[in-house]
Amino acid sequence: MKLENSLNRANDLIHMPFQRITLGDFELTILSDGTYFLDAGSMFGVVPKSLWSKKIQADSRNLMTCGLNSVLIRTGEKTVLVETGIGNKLNDKLKAIYEPQERLLKSFEEAKVAPEEVDVVINSHLHFDHCGWNTVYDRSGRAVPTFPKAKYYAQRGELEHGRKQLERDRISYISDNYDPLVESGQMHLLDGNSRILPGISVVVYPGHTRHMQAVMIESAGKKACYISDLIPTSHHLDLTWVMSYDVFPLDTIESRKRFYSQAVLQQWLTIFTHDHERPWAYLDEPKPGKVVARDVVA
Repeated sequence: MKLENSLNRANDLIHMPFQRITLGDFELTILSDGTYFLDAGSMFGVVPKSLWSKKIQADSRNLMTCGLNSVLIRTGEKTVLVETGIGNKLNDKLKAIYEPQERLLKSFEEAKVAPEEVDVVINSHLHFDHCGWNTVYDRSGRAVPTFPKAKYYAQRGELEHGRKQLERDRISYISDNYDPLVESGQMHLLDGNSRILPGISVVVYPGHTRHMQAVMIESAGKKACYISDLIPTSHHLDLTWVMSYDVFPLDTIESRKRFYSQAVLQQWLTIFTHDHERPWAYLDEPKPGKVVARDVVA
């Protein structure tokens, strides 16, 4: 089984997305922390395997390959990073489960961008696979910012929930990914929808967590949205294909309705957080209730 996963992983590395487009006056680049494995049944919740297996193939352990997509935004004045992947802080047990590649900093090198160039980091939420490279351990074992000059942004409610360490989802939160930044004042806590910079804002879409935020990107009349785990991959566009990982699944459905009512009509570029093959797409609705992805043409 390990050999099977290793072969799959080698193939993923070959096809790792490195894509760059312009959105109005902004430049958007997909960076990747690599891939990791999640239980395919959990990724599709109550959807039967007979249905989701028509779209993706799980391995012999019922695991599917998931991407860890970040997006780097160059506005002409600021450099913004949305999401920081899984990082390198998982303990040995979790590494054996997820088999993370920990390659975001390598992706930065490939894009010829230094961490010191980043002005703003935005976390959609604080699960460990979305904020892992917020910090790194120095030689003394202290968590320090990976992006030393950046202002970090997250929702206050998300932080407060993570600190409760509830049985349902405490495994998802690693405090060293965010607490040192909050204590130093480098992480700024938001209370709901907020404007970060001209053309960059966040909108709360409850469901996966109560305070998960999407990142809106707008320039010269063009719009994009990093929708995070509201729609984790292009295989999750059906309203009811909700993950078992979603703490509030009924809210996920209502949030998707709200998102589609704008994104389809206004043709927002939608950026998927966990799709290692299709990191972004435009959405169409050829018939009521049927949303499909349309590939981005360079």
